Amino acid sequence: MPTFDWIVVGNGLTGAALSYELAKQGAAVLLLERSPSPESATRYTYGGVPHWSGDTAMLRQLYRESRARYTALSDETGVPHHYRELDLLLTVEPGQDPQALAQRYAAVETPPVPITAAEAQEREPYLNAAAIAGALTVRHGHVDPAALVKAYNHGLQNLGGQIIIATVTGLVRMGDRITGVTTPTQAYAAGNVAVAAGGLTRELIKTAGVKVPVYFSHAELVETPPLDWELRSLIMPADLTRSAIEAEATDDDTHDLWDKPNHEIRPPMLDSGCVQFPDGRLRIGQISRINTALEPALDATRGEQRIRQGIEPLIPALEKVPGQWHACRVAFSEDGLPLAGAIPGLSGGYVFSGFTSPFGLVPAMAEHFARWVSDGDSNILQATRPDRFTISPT
Repeated sequence: MPTFDWIVVGNGLTGAALSYELAKQGAAVLLLERSPSPESATRYTYGGVPHWSGDTAMLRQLYRESRARYTALSDETGVPHHYRELDLLLTVEPGQDPQALAQRYAAVETPPVPITAAEAQEREPYLNAAAIAGALTVRHGHVDPAALVKAYNHGLQNLGGQIIIATVTGLVRMGDRITGVTTPTQAYAAGNVAVAAGGLTRELIKTAGVKVPVYFSHAELVETPPLDWELRSLIMPADLTRSAIEAEATDDDTHDLWDKPNHEIRPPMLDSGCVQFPDGRLRIGQISRINTALEPALDATRGEQRIRQGIEPLIPALEKVPGQWHACRVAFSEDGLPLAGAIPGLSGGYVFSGFTSPFGLVPAMAEHFARWVSDGDSNILQATRPDRFTISPT
């Protein structure tokens, strides 16, 4: 049985980026993913890169570094990921005050600017000015998530790394050390194992007898086939409910609920928005809910109807366009920073998950992580270490 320096579990953005950066440091890396086309957050995300949104020195540094990594990655791998800049329009509902909402963004590096409904429509002609009280706008990055993962995977394989499609069923623990992973057909051994499995991270690390505070929401969206008209902007509400429900789902009163199966911590909330990809597809979203079940019962018909009812007043051209409902888990943490570092009490075990703004942070964080395991020192990894929270046995 071959032994690797590193096994990385999960081939979404986090796992793809981390495996590549570890291989760049000279490690022998095995990347494991349960499906060639996983129904993951990376698959169904908008792909937004909020490089403008850092509100601390560390986040501003990471956003700048990630932006630079997008340029370098295409050169390193030879695979395009279609990074671009476009207008982000944060819509303001009738009855809301654009200036008051703008104050919520005052601390970020490049605060979005309030504009009138008419000015928003000038930037995005398909936007219905009568449906909004105005908008906030800022230039925003956007990338094709599938193309980005492909670039990272190509780079990993060029460096001698391996990718195997296999479902990881557990971590192999010998005493206080993680020595590998199990799958339905065989075990894989490694000096180190990094779990970068998004919404499955918490459940997978529990197989080693440890609970880590990585949580997950369930997102619903509608994806269209390529359309023959072009949306210029990424549309999202200025008053996002997703951030609020994530905060409520991790407060002290809800911690114990995460150990109860199929418990709805927060009912579904809708943030109406959409983005178009270079090939013409649109992703329209999104409904977010907090349920502790990995596979809760979701009503696809009702979800699609609610998503369409939310977006059609904003973008009337989307009425009756064909589309397919999808759902996925979205990982997050208690404080808005990822869990990136060693699992306390388990030598050789690591976690790399819980990114609130993954496409803005992961490219830089993966590089920092890989350098940290080689050099042993990083102020960034000090801030994201999992033991900043209480880590308990299962």
